[in-house]
Amino acid sequence: MITDMQSVREKIDQAVSLLESRFLEREELIRLLFLGIMSGENALLVGPPGTAKSQLARAVAQLFGSGTWFDYLLTRFTTPDEMFGPVSLQKLKQDQYVRQTEGYLPTADFAFLDEIFKANSAILNALLSILNERVFFNGQQKVEVPLLFLMAASNELPEENDQLAALYDRFLLRYEVNPLKQMSSYELMFQLPTDPLPALLSIREVESVRRAAETVRIPESLIYMLYQLKTEMESKEFVLSDRRWRKIGQVWKTSAAMNGRDEVNVWDTVYTPHMLWDLPEDLHLLQDMFQKVFQDALKKETERELPLRKYEQVAKQWSGQEDALHSFQFKKELSRLSKEEQERMRLNLEECRIELEETAKELRGKLVQWVQREKDLPGYIRNRNFLLLNTAQYAVKYTHLRIQGERILQTLQGLYRTLYDREIPGVTYDYTL
Repeated sequence: MITDMQSVREKIDQAVSLLESRFLEREELIRLLFLGIMSGENALLVGPPGTAKSQLARAVAQLFGSGTWFDYLLTRFTTPDEMFGPVSLQKLKQDQYVRQTEGYLPTADFAFLDEIFKANSAILNALLSILNERVFFNGQQKVEVPLLFLMAASNELPEENDQLAALYDRFLLRYEVNPLKQMSSYELMFQLPTDPLPALLSIREVESVRRAAETVRIPESLIYMLYQLKTEMESKEFVLSDRRWRKIGQVWKTSAAMNGRDEVNVWDTVYTPHMLWDLPEDLHLLQDMFQKVFQDALKKETERELPLRKYEQVAKQWSGQEDALHSFQFKKELSRLSKEEQERMRLNLEECRIELEETAKELRGKLVQWVQREKDLPGYIRNRNFLLLNTAQYAVKYTHLRIQGERILQTLQGLYRTLYDREIPGVTYDYTL
């Protein structure tokens, strides 16, 4: 990881705070936009007029003082000249069709296109290559554009149109922006800051994060999580292209790089639902699907600290032999067993005792450590991903894992009492926490 990543995180934190003080009820969106900037993915905001979409885009660009900015409101009558620059008359005299792009979209670092789906076919093809490959075909030349991030907005989604569908697919990050809902927001709305935003970040830092993301690894468990999500979505007839799935993985890697890690963890995936939907009304269903695979992945990731599967296997193994061991322990079927069978059962009973005691003691110790962590779970989770919002809401997921562990411990203790008519020595635990 790059050595100044901590500095980048601190600057982003400061930038997020500044934007939150100006754009009320946009906390999640602001974090998603920074994730998009750092990963090089385009963002689409869908919502009614007057919800500060263009204002937010300009404010984000201000925070990157060294970048050039381009914005435009598209209509059915917008011409390529307005977007990509006028045709050079000098070149035209030499039979060359070349545009003068300086000051237009092909030379911008940051861009905002309002009413993006009103673009006509003369503009669409050039937009597609800029959005996806970051190249612009200027006459016979294929020119790389410096575009770091493009945010677009629309009051409505595209109708059935192949060209518009291709354009829509270029926006990995999608967010529905609604009018303010809370009374407190209306109270603050009339006293929001209006002074210019400082240039906190630089293009160099964006490039550093992207270079770091190239070396980040996605572990097999999270690749499996992605496949589970894909399978679950397809069973409900939600289909994403392979390109979009690959881009989702790249965003995860960028999140890990921003957090100073060389491997993705489950907390890098939390904003994934905003990369899945085609229709805003599908978001809630897709969030439910995501939360299911997220919880499974979280459980697997915490196995090193709280290996529930191992403890559960021990409980199941000996619970399956409970009746036979109980009968032998309390001399109910000794007359029907040979000496060899009695010796085998005695050894089995002793093995059971040792494993139950060792497993229960180990699990109890892990749970006590887990309870200590729960005293500051929001802080612990934020250390896993500094862009997380409302970390307290995620704490319940760790609490759910602890409760699973407590149930396994109760099973071990109950089995031990049944077989040995006493408590497991040295294993006391307060289940009222």
